[in-house]
Amino acid sequence: MHEHDNAPSLFKLTQFAREMRKAPTPSEALLWARLRGRQLGPRVRRQHVLHPCIVDFYVACHRLVIEIDGGVHALHREYDTRRDAFLVSTYGVRVLRIHAGLVERDVLAAVAIVRAAL
Repeated sequence: MHEHDNAPSLFKLTQFAREMRKAPTPSEALLWARLRGRQLGPRVRRQHVLHPCIVDFYVACHRLVIEIDGGVHALHREYDTRRDAFLVSTYGVRVLRIHAGLVERDVLAAVAIVRAAL
């Protein structure tokens, strides 16, 4: 993630995150329906900016990033690994990756994985 020198400004990332919240992927929408409104206890934020990244979901009180990995992630594993390492070293978070297919097949299993990580 050394590309952060060329990263968009925090303002632009925040605007982009707002747009992403309006058009979630099917798996993000399914999981969000089960995480929103403190259904698991802690507040969960979606499309949260951890500059220069936007993470799918973030549980601040547990310093937990939740990423939903769709098909495109299979092509970007190396990038995801570097990005995760950057987030861990810079923000001291844990990164939990859940496959989008699991969320779409069994959202309750995905929620159980999140709950276990809290």
